[in-house]
Amino acid sequence: MSHLIAPSLLAADFTNLQKDCEMLNESQADWFHIDVMDGVFVPNISFGMPVIKAIKKHSKKTMDVHLMIVDPDRYIKTFKEVGADILTVHYEACTHLHRTLQAIKAEGMLAGVALNPHTSVDLLKDTIQDIDLVCLMSVNPGFGGQSFIENTYQKVRELKSLIQSKNASTKIEIDGGVNSSNAPLLKEAGADVLVAGSFVFKSENPTQTIADLKSI
Repeated sequence: MSHLIAPSLLAADFTNLQKDCEMLNESQADWFHIDVMDGVFVPNISFGMPVIKAIKKHSKKTMDVHLMIVDPDRYIKTFKEVGADILTVHYEACTHLHRTLQAIKAEGMLAGVALNPHTSVDLLKDTIQDIDLVCLMSVNPGFGGQSFIENTYQKVRELKSLIQSKNASTKIEIDGGVNSSNAPLLKEAGADVLVAGSFVFKSENPTQTIADLKSI
């Protein structure tokens, strides 16, 4: 299977989100990646339900919603209602991860788990078969435009090994600092989905940038 590209709308033009959504619809992007931050779990606040609901109206692609919030269980049903197809929660924010994953699936969404740079993939060995997507943070979460953490390649390889050893079908997503230089190495290590924010939206030709990442 070819890798998937999920441009992060955190880097889009917030004064003209419809235009950027339409650009993504016409591009080779596979998913819309939407980062939800609460100012508590991470030191930043992004957008909430009304904005996601508005994006959904214009999106023709999979809505990949990444929750960087405390107590995500409170909002699972609501994110389904506003249009999430994939809902990713942070391992570090879930006291009862297995229960959270089951609650996401019960709403008809794919269940994702995100790991901060310092969190070991070994912590997922008991739940990997229940996880549709693991999002490895390749920067510290909270802000766009950060530098890529080089240890991510090794982490991808370790996660791929765990997935294979458990005979799971979990996809590996990389979020943070992805560009045309590290994308080939990430794919080679075993990544399935590449999230790119600033690299896409701050480029001179975002549609071409997405096409270039897709063709790697």
